[in-house]
Amino acid sequence: MNDPEVIPAKQHQPRLVLSHHVHAKVHGTGAAARFNTWLAVRITKTVGSMWIAYAFAAIALISLPAALHSGDVIVIVAWIAQTFLQLVLLPIIIVGQNVIQAANDARAEADHETLSAVLRLTAEVHTINEAQTVILEQLRAAKREVQRPGSP
Repeated sequence: MNDPEVIPAKQHQPRLVLSHHVHAKVHGTGAAARFNTWLAVRITKTVGSMWIAYAFAAIALISLPAALHSGDVIVIVAWIAQTFLQLVLLPIIIVGQNVIQAANDARAEADHETLSAVLRLTAEVHTINEAQTVILEQLRAAKREVQRPGSP
């Protein structure tokens, strides 16, 4: 059974790809690229924390009394939209994305383990199938030998 489509499938080696494996694809592999990746990840991890969200909320709340005291609806809406929402939601969204990415990485690892096991089992079943095919061919040949006229 050396079907041209089966040979590459038999030789396939599963690989696990996690989010940190693709950093070089985003920025490249040079020294500047590695620095850019490091800096971007460092800033994202710092800004993308709930402690930063709390700090930004505290900073935003400092200007709330002035916005309310103005009595101007435009100033109050601007404070909500431009100060509070943008300042506080940014780190919360990053935290959420980090949680989602961690779940995706965990799922990728679990899927990789499962698919690797399925690949090993499938390869074993295929080997058994090939052995059975050989046995069946031998039985067919023996049957033809027995059915020939003039056979003892």
